[in-house]
Amino acid sequence: MSDERTINAYTARIAEYLRIPLPAEQLEARQAFVDAVGDGGYVLDLGSGPGSDSAFLMRQGLKVRALDATPGFVEYARENGVDAYLGTFDDVTEVSEYDGVYASFSLLHAPRADFPRHLGAIHRALKPGGQLFLGMKLGTGEHRDDLDRYYTYYTQPEIEEALAAAGFSIDRTVQGMGQGLAGSYDGFILVFAHA
Repeated sequence: MSDERTINAYTARIAEYLRIPLPAEQLEARQAFVDAVGDGGYVLDLGSGPGSDSAFLMRQGLKVRALDATPGFVEYARENGVDAYLGTFDDVTEVSEYDGVYASFSLLHAPRADFPRHLGAIHRALKPGGQLFLGMKLGTGEHRDDLDRYYTYYTQPEIEEALAAAGFSIDRTVQGMGQGLAGSYDGFILVFAHA
């Protein structure tokens, strides 16, 4: 994600972002990802934000590399002990490197035309059988929210088709509703898949 307006919206609201409580479904999914990867696994937190999830994954025994396009988020994460790097989805160039990729509500900022390419890069970056966690907002179309962040929305069948086309096998999905940074309540889907 390299949309400057989206990056600026996050940069201006780091403290607010850190105060958003995660819905129960996301808390359970985060732990389920840890359990699926296994102790000591090496994971990429893709679109890691200020590193809250990365820190949790580290506390659970995983080795984490965090990647985000917002400089303020990366700086905050580094200050809190996270191995964080500034970069975009296009910087995922590794091959068979990770035991898991944790993409929690990050790829929804990528243009629809780029989604298949990003999923393909994630698949290549995972070891065979590697775990993917994908969190996305449900809906249709592409537009900016009230904070000027760019979003692409998908239906569950669209997400499932894109993952299958990239070579993933879906293990399970969970749907829920949550309040985000802009204050709106949105439907979401959490997807567990493997390479």
